[in-house]
Amino acid sequence: MTFCLNSVIIRPENGSEIKNAIILLHGYGGDGKDISTLSLNWKRHMPNTVFICPNGHEPSVMNPSGYQWFDLSKEEPSYILEQSIKAENVIKKFIEEVKLEFNLSNKEICLSGFSQGCMMSLNVGLTSEEKFSCIVGFSGKIIDQDNLKSRIKNKTETLLIHGDTDQIVPSINLLEAKDFLIRKNIKVDTFLIKNCDHHIPIQASSIALNYILKKL
Repeated sequence: MTFCLNSVIIRPENGSEIKNAIILLHGYGGDGKDISTLSLNWKRHMPNTVFICPNGHEPSVMNPSGYQWFDLSKEEPSYILEQSIKAENVIKKFIEEVKLEFNLSNKEICLSGFSQGCMMSLNVGLTSEEKFSCIVGFSGKIIDQDNLKSRIKNKTETLLIHGDTDQIVPSINLLEAKDFLIRKNIKVDTFLIKNCDHHIPIQASSIALNYILKKL
């Protein structure tokens, strides 16, 4: 099957049966290959999991060699929200294709992402009709709390990880997202990584792996 988003797909080794999927959404200006490096360690612990890492649906305006989920060349919140909802609809279509291809349900899928990919994972994960296994977000935020509050349809359990010295998406966004999710009665775990800027260190990868193993 051809998916609506070009993707790096890492299947289980030795032809093992696929029972779960982890969808990894890259950050602004990145691509599926970038974010797929997370699977290098994770896949050893999840022999029945397929890792699916799509490219964003648009070339990045600021980095034409990469992709974006929504445009950041304009700073108007209403424009960013409008563009993110367009991406959300594309990703939801993509997830339906993944479910059909691998005969999976939402509860057998983890949505994860870095930075802009984290933002999309939260929006897609919480506005879908059915809960996912979990949402795991690195260095992200909630794009628009008022908008998301009006559209939440499920209470997928969530893990958010952030570096305390992040200058791209400041770590205050972790606390704001945590407060938002708690107020919506969504179970959320958070970790603030010391002396960490805007990237995914080994510590964050390991924390995420242990969390996902308990959910899938």
